[in-house]
Amino acid sequence: MNEMDLRSSYQETTKRLDGHGSRTVGVLQEALRTVSADQPSDIYGNGELIKTFERKMIDLLGHDDAVFFPSGTMAQQISLRIWSDEQDNRKVAYHPLCHLEIHEQDGLKKLHGIEPVLVGEADRLMTIDDVKALPDVSCLLLELPQRELGGLLPSREELEVICAYARERGIRLHLDGARLLEVLPYYEAEAKDIAQLFDSVYISFYKGLGGVAGAILAGPETFCQEARIWKRRYGGDLISLYPYILSADHYYEQRKDDMAEYHAAAKELASSLNAISGISTRPLEPVSNMFHLYFKAEKAVVEEKLIEIQSNGKVGIAGYLVEKDSGCATEINIGDSFLALTPDERETVYRQLTEAFSED
Repeated sequence: MNEMDLRSSYQETTKRLDGHGSRTVGVLQEALRTVSADQPSDIYGNGELIKTFERKMIDLLGHDDAVFFPSGTMAQQISLRIWSDEQDNRKVAYHPLCHLEIHEQDGLKKLHGIEPVLVGEADRLMTIDDVKALPDVSCLLLELPQRELGGLLPSREELEVICAYARERGIRLHLDGARLLEVLPYYEAEAKDIAQLFDSVYISFYKGLGGVAGAILAGPETFCQEARIWKRRYGGDLISLYPYILSADHYYEQRKDDMAEYHAAAKELASSLNAISGISTRPLEPVSNMFHLYFKAEKAVVEEKLIEIQSNGKVGIAGYLVEKDSGCATEINIGDSFLALTPDERETVYRQLTEAFSED
């Protein structure tokens, strides 16, 4: 069986452990359902529609200004370019598994000539000691949570120590907060409490919130003025961004207060999965609504078993697997789909996984 077979078996299920449901055009249709057809559009980054949403994000994050972008990749590359120009220093620092390092085809290096300095080791969070060992850099990027490590987070104390140290040395701080709202229950904080530790912050509207696409980049007024110029240079000022803005606003309002429930459900699911021999999660107790699910078996074997479970049941468990040293893994993000499962449906999944993967 190949990965496409696994993906197909997952897509054919009617319910899921992961996310908010299938990403169909219905995601946009739902967001537009109550919007008047006479609502004026944004035009090339201007208009009341986009400005109203940006003001809402300013209030949420506590920064001076905010800019709506069609993608987080665009927003983050631009943020690091601005801080590099400000300090006339082409070195920026981030974790070895940062999205800019492993998922963006060297965009930061090829487009801006910026030299990344990798902080710490790939299999763990960066520490204050790692940051203290940095050479002269213009900006330090932190990702909360660290997606490629299963959503791990530093403690609030460690986070504040790292940020204070960087500020004392004039190092600009940028937050990859794509999933910022999802970490607030763990930190027992409001978004602005975390966002204001940083000079600039990015949040996503399609990941934990489930919108169509789009991102916000927030920071000082002069920073955002420069970001708008770079947005135009990147081709990010489409004639209209309203499908992204309206869906971002809709799903933000719908789900912003559900993050604690998602976090609690993630802990419940992880606890049940860790009770099955041959299966484990990282972290053992999730610190946000996400974690990595590990299978102690070869990828081909796990694929075959998951395909059988998903083909004969209603609940999708995984649509892909990646190979690991001791087996393989997938990522789970808890949202409305898991909350919609009945207790019997959850128990059926645990039983199916136990029968399929428990070690003799």
